[in-house]
Amino acid sequence: MSEHELIQRARQGDQAAWERLVRLHQEPAFRLAYLMLGDADAADDVAQETFIRAFRALDRFDASRPLRPWLLRITTNLAYNQRRAVGRYLAVLRRIFADDPHPAPSADAAAGSTWEAQAIWQAIRHLSHADQEIIYLHYFLELSVVETAETLGVAPGTVKSRRHRALERLREIVAREFPGLGEEHPA
Repeated sequence: MSEHELIQRARQGDQAAWERLVRLHQEPAFRLAYLMLGDADAADDVAQETFIRAFRALDRFDASRPLRPWLLRITTNLAYNQRRAVGRYLAVLRRIFADDPHPAPSADAAAGSTWEAQAIWQAIRHLSHADQEIIYLHYFLELSVVETAETLGVAPGTVKSRRHRALERLREIVAREFPGLGEEHPA
């Protein structure tokens, strides 16, 4: 059964069709949320909320378009909202307790990762949210330029130029902040 048919059946109340759509797209939604938030529990919450909101808005979805970019747009918006909320909370805690303004990476992110993977992760986190988003969608989720454009609601040419600029900024950050990246390091 095609995705279009599954959407039509889900709109008619077919729970099995909706569950099949969720299974098809839940991993990319979770992965994007995890990349943006760096926390598996928060990413799981965002992915679940993505599908709750998508189900509620399914009648307004243009079924002539692919579903994944629409779902990833919802995921991105929810992850940004989550990050802003966490950022506000952390800012209050810092003011109250005068904590270090650079939080340590989570234990999950650090566990089992090589130095290089951690350095790349940290370098990407130095980018603006828009630059991170383009890199996550295109390189981590391996969306095509067209799929990335649909997810972001921009033209494919815009995706190409944003990707180019994001990679240039990433190279600058790596050269400045992580000059040893690319050299051999013990795991």
